[in-house]
Amino acid sequence: MEGLRVVDHPVMARAVTELRAKGTSRSAFRAAMADASSMLAYEALRDVPTREVDVETPLESTTGSVPTSVMVVAVLRAGLGMVDGFLRYVPDASVAHLGMRRNEETLQPEDYYESLPEGIESSAVFVVDPMLATGGSATAALTRMRTNGAKDLRLVSLIAAPEGVAAVRAAHPDVPILTGVLDRGLDGRGYIRPGLGDAGDRLFGTD
Repeated sequence: MEGLRVVDHPVMARAVTELRAKGTSRSAFRAAMADASSMLAYEALRDVPTREVDVETPLESTTGSVPTSVMVVAVLRAGLGMVDGFLRYVPDASVAHLGMRRNEETLQPEDYYESLPEGIESSAVFVVDPMLATGGSATAALTRMRTNGAKDLRLVSLIAAPEGVAAVRAAHPDVPILTGVLDRGLDGRGYIRPGLGDAGDRLFGTD
């Protein structure tokens, strides 16, 4: 699909397989989420802008490069499970939080919390949420970040449904989407099939 990049890698496939299995323990689920998130972060950060810095090696002076300003936006709750994957590679990144819950009748997102650091306008902004299902929460999150001044926006998910990708592309055609796997589609309740259930519930033990 246009604007979508899928991380096709055996290690990602292993992590997704463990995340899908209903018998996976909470600790193993968290470990697999951390592995998958790290791989997604590595790929998502591939084209982030960099700046040169001076470096003193044991032998001489040289120059190196480091990423410019990066902001990770966790869509609560489940997005919290992906933040450390980014901080592993960009420990100085700022972290924003957007509280959004899905209305189970309308399947539309409802806002309940927002905490945004300074520097949105000058940062590469990564909105992270494990499940891109209907696309409602992702679209709303991207809109909120754009309203607050974000210019360089990207969306990162673990599992995506074609319907969610299409919804985000329709609302934000310039925002690239990175995901670990593109699943078959949504069921009547708006859940991704085959999916992995509710990522937030499985991460935090509320299932």
